[in-house]
Amino acid sequence: MLPDRSGHFDGFGGRFVSETLIFALDELEHEYAKARHDKRFHCEFAYYLKDYAGRPTPLYFAESLSQELGIKRVYLKREDLLHTGAHKINNTLGQILLAVRMKKPRVIAETGAGQHGVATATVAAKFGLKCDIYMGEEDIKRQSLNVFRMKLLGARVIPVTSGTKTLKDAMTEALRDWVTNVGHTHYIIGTVAGPHPYPAMVRDFQSIIGKEARAQILKAEKRLPDYLVACVGGGSNAMGLFYAFFKDKSVKFIGVEAAGKGLSTGKHAASLVAGKPGVLHGSKSSLLQDNSGQVSNTHSVAAGLDYPGVGPEHAYYQKIGRAQYVTVNDKEALAGFKLLSEVEGIIPALESSHALSYLKKMNRAKRKNSIIIVCLSGRGDKDLGIVTGKF
Repeated sequence: MLPDRSGHFDGFGGRFVSETLIFALDELEHEYAKARHDKRFHCEFAYYLKDYAGRPTPLYFAESLSQELGIKRVYLKREDLLHTGAHKINNTLGQILLAVRMKKPRVIAETGAGQHGVATATVAAKFGLKCDIYMGEEDIKRQSLNVFRMKLLGARVIPVTSGTKTLKDAMTEALRDWVTNVGHTHYIIGTVAGPHPYPAMVRDFQSIIGKEARAQILKAEKRLPDYLVACVGGGSNAMGLFYAFFKDKSVKFIGVEAAGKGLSTGKHAASLVAGKPGVLHGSKSSLLQDNSGQVSNTHSVAAGLDYPGVGPEHAYYQKIGRAQYVTVNDKEALAGFKLLSEVEGIIPALESSHALSYLKKMNRAKRKNSIIIVCLSGRGDKDLGIVTGKF
């Protein structure tokens, strides 16, 4: 499986960074390569996933939701039940173990919705590492609960006031920090983006989602699902679900991007549906940019999807036709948020609500009596302040 030795997924990915970071990336690539063949690392990682994070997560048959939508069977992969409330802990546990192996006393991270920041602060507290989190000023306002959680866990939250003051700018500032402090700092990137080896490494840490789901659906239904559906910002929860099913050609992948206020308005975050190839944050992928190549501003009601790029492996999946990428706007996502809350008693994250909302549009799936797995990437506690007064 890709990437190749240079970190490319058939033209996407690679490394586009300053010389200062090459040493740190080489060091990380080398340490991860050793860890992949180290039984002790795998045992330690598995232990923390199980006894600390709470894996395996259930594959829940959402009977009421299925009936409401007219779909035969909708299953939810319940990443929202993990410690810290989202799938992000899978990746941060893997990376913190690498940071410890590399003897790095400090970790940094970017965050949008705050879930990756909380997960990073959590593992830093567990392993006794200093932790700084970069977060856009706009996201700090709309995700104040997660800001408090990070600070409670001992992390320093650094406001980013440049650009749109959201996830893109937080990642830019984190990279600047890393350039200055490569000797003692590890950057825990939160998604399947960034320079090689991050896209493949984060995918591998998140692939536990799909490995579990594949075994669980075979046990429950004695066959594979017809569709996998997941929201896509940077794309780690989606890639985590999709990857284990890559060779199962009968299983269709659907990634749901944020259409924001509508594609025609330009206020969206649909990097695959409306973007074109370019370089952002150290790798080549599909991104939103103007005719001069300047990165476009984005918008989504879900802070975790408010990003103008996407992981390079998703761009590769789109190129070869392995996955279909679609969009859901803010209004539709809010409706998905409300629907799952009312019919299943499960409050989803606004990011996951995009994937849930798209189920309403899957008319072919309804006609074919399909089985669908949706990645419920996180819980919606963090979003209650945003949705208040929206219904």
